[in-house]
Amino acid sequence: MREYLPRVYDGILRQRVKSKGAVLIEGPKWCGKTTTAEQIARSVVYLQDPRTKTQNLRLAEIAPRELLKGEVPRLIDEWQLAPQLWDAVRFEVDQRDDFGQFILTGSAVPADTSSISHTGTGRIARLKMRPMSLVESRDSTGAVSLEKLFGGERVPIVRVESSLEHMAFLLCRGGWPKAAGLNAETALLQAPDYLDGVVNSDISRVDKKERDPRIARALLRSYARMSASQGKVTEMLADVNAQGVAASESTIRDYVKALGQIFVIEDLLAWNPNLRSRTAIRTAPTRHFVDPSIAAAALSVGPGDLMADLNTFGLLFESMCVRDLRAYADVLGGDVYHYRDRSGLEADAVVHLRDGRYGLVEVKLGGDTLVNEGAKSLLALQKKIDVGKVGSPSFLMILTATGDYSYYREDGVYVVPLNALAP
Repeated sequence: MREYLPRVYDGILRQRVKSKGAVLIEGPKWCGKTTTAEQIARSVVYLQDPRTKTQNLRLAEIAPRELLKGEVPRLIDEWQLAPQLWDAVRFEVDQRDDFGQFILTGSAVPADTSSISHTGTGRIARLKMRPMSLVESRDSTGAVSLEKLFGGERVPIVRVESSLEHMAFLLCRGGWPKAAGLNAETALLQAPDYLDGVVNSDISRVDKKERDPRIARALLRSYARMSASQGKVTEMLADVNAQGVAASESTIRDYVKALGQIFVIEDLLAWNPNLRSRTAIRTAPTRHFVDPSIAAAALSVGPGDLMADLNTFGLLFESMCVRDLRAYADVLGGDVYHYRDRSGLEADAVVHLRDGRYGLVEVKLGGDTLVNEGAKSLLALQKKIDVGKVGSPSFLMILTATGDYSYYREDGVYVVPLNALAP
């Protein structure tokens, strides 16, 4: 059995289990939902186990409470195979009147909710997991703590072994637990296999609606080209049609919605701060995949291709940074947004905590010229923010793909290689 690599969601799940009767873990397939839940579960029922599947599904119909018996927290894996268990769990939570009773995990494909009569509000909490960040896959030193930066500590000057070539590999490998620790050749096969599963099966299983794999693959390729941009559906349609695949705007919108439902894409919403000026803020979301390796697979590119096309590399690296920042923000009880206005001023990511603290982040592959550009943009945005209403940012940070050190500049901007960052 392979070693379990601790996840940032371990602590979050323990906290949720202690504060709710049941917890539903959602997220993309292959991101480790069941394995993480198994770490704290005291008993488990695997509905998809072929040895007991028929019996379990029959019990779910005629005597669902039998499946709920066992030491708690009890893990019910692939619960969506028997959606009626949702109401049974909710009722049992009410009857037991105690926290920490159940953990539900399952496929990224949503369950059929037609037979569910109660939302579970107040009884069943939802926890979204994502693929591994670099600190989880042991590819980050973790020397720079996001929590400490929010606490007012200056970024430490620490040495980091970081190269563009290795970062290109990590991007294409992705944050899939099964890929971590594999040899490079085998690890790089995982994302293309994931993509094949999405276009040939998962996108049609969302709502049992048959969808054309050719359109799905062409759309994913188009979406990948628009990574880290505010690409419009009409632009995607034109790109899909240019690939020789006939589709309509309504079809593209339908497919985009389906991809979001199975957690393949996860766009970044806009941050709307109080500004001293009346600059118009762009509110369209920024396009991102839940893991940048899906974008690389959709474009049929590997590490060498990214090294030969630094523009594409830079866009996908931004998605990689967003993936990690989202995981780290989850630990701190925060969210990640983006900021862009019509004057061209931007922050690739804004990490915003529930207590109001926030940090502004720009993403650059590296090099003095790009880092200087990023710092200039962050400092200009800081001057526009009405600090009397929202406070000053806790930090201004540039995340890079390369660099021998994390350090702070004389203007106060922090420069941190992504593989030095931690929650």
